[in-house]
Amino acid sequence: MIDPSRRPRGTSSKPIPVKDRAKHAVGAVVAAGVAAYRRQTSLPPLLPMMPEEMADNGEAMRRRIVARLARALRAERMRGRAGHWTYDINRHIALRQAYEAERLLLSTAVHRS
Repeated sequence: MIDPSRRPRGTSSKPIPVKDRAKHAVGAVVAAGVAAYRRQTSLPPLLPMMPEEMADNGEAMRRRIVARLARALRAERMRGRAGHWTYDINRHIALRQAYEAERLLLSTAVHRS
């Protein structure tokens, strides 16, 4: 435990739970990945896609990609919860980053039209 005399002023004496700190850390990693997202480099390791699909920036293709990412994310989450040996936290985070980035791009495209 942290020595109370060494805490910065104005901070609570109650420690932040580990679960909350982990949630915040993963959220920051996902947000950074969304900001640095590039479809041509980020999607090929995550989803099997043809080059024509990667190049298509239309709304219909973006919706299909979001749906594929949602299915892959759901499957990865289920592997993690089950404790399956094939679960990969890095893949899980990469899927989440791609999913959030594609959803953001889709919502901005829909609002523009």
